[in-house]
Parts: sequence; structure tokens; C-alpha cells
Amino acid sequence: MELGDLMHPLMRERWSPRWLDASAVVTDAQLEAMLEAARWAPSYGNSQPARYMVGRRGDSTFERIFEVLSRRNQNWARNSAVLMLGIAMTVNHKGTLPLNEYGLGLATENLVLQAVAEGLVAHQMGGFNAEGARILFELPPEARPVVVIAVGKLGDRDAIPDDLRERELAPRRRLPLSEIAFTGSWGNPALRAER
Repeated sequence: MELGDLMHPLMRERWSPRWLDASAVVTDAQLEAMLEAARWAPSYGNSQPARYMVGRRGDSTFERIFEVLSRRNQNWARNSAVLMLGIAMTVNHKGTLPLNEYGLGLATENLVLQAVAEGLVAHQMGGFNAEGARILFELPPEARPVVVIAVGKLGDRDAIPDDLRERELAPRRRLPLSEIAFTGSWGNPALRAER
């Protein structure tokens, strides 16, 4: 049995490619499904801190999100069909929201897994100017920009830029379970059998 056989195909197939089809379109139905998946994510006390600025290639929201990306991310994200700015609300009518970034993370993972279910790919990025995003979108003080998500379809494998080729085609790697799940005491693996 392969390691990936233990996981649901949505998680096994999820990855963060950087070569996207510059002509691909995300349909209204696909976008709505992704945002609904984010909306139904769990959150602390049902506080629902996740918010998204959503831009489609060619519109002003896309251009403003693109503008705050690092140059390295701009090099490939220009081919995205959709760019989203993930925002964590830090306060609501009840006061300060605990675990607001965690809530945004859960919502965004739901969004990304729904993208996979829709036949799309998504790449989450921390390489952007959060303060620039705050200014461009006139965000209120309680809205904290945390992540940008590029969504689209895979481009032609032969069109991967040379500077990305090795990294994009390298096998995916993760720490072994023995280094992330413990029992009894720190460092004591929860599962003995490594695959």
C-alpha cells in the first residue's frame, strides 16, 4: 500500500503548482462552491473570521491583489484565473476573536480542497505586502490580511519556466509521522510503524 492510499483523494491530489494556464477560467459555479466550502469551515465559537477579496483575471481587484505580491510570486501568479486575499477578522460584535488566523486557515483549506474537487489547483502565498493590501482595499483596522490564494488550472508541462522546473517537478516530501505525532512524552512516536 502506498502512503497516499491512506488519504482521501482530495488531500492526496492537493498541491501548490506554480505553472498555470493563462487562458483558463474559473466558472461562477466553481467560485461559489469554493467560497461556500470556506463559509462552512469550523471556527472558534462559530465566529467565522474568514473574509476574502476576490479578483478575476482582468478585473481591478485581481490587479490590486497582484500588485501587492512579491516579485517572485508575480512571476507565475499572473497566469491565475482568480486571486483571493484571505483576511482574518480580529474583532466582531462580541469583542476580540480568539484563534482568528486558525479560523481563516481552516476556511482556506476548505476552499483549496473544494478547488481540487472542482478540477482546479490552488496555491497559497505568504509573499505579499499586507500593509499595501490594507491600504489598497481600505480595510478596517480589525481586518488583517494573512494570505493570497491563486486559483486556476494547470498549464502545459512543457511551458514550466526554467527557474521553476526543478522545484515544480520534484517529488513531494513531508516529515515522517514519527517526527510530528507523539504519545506519552515529547519525541515518543505515536505510531511505531513507518511506511
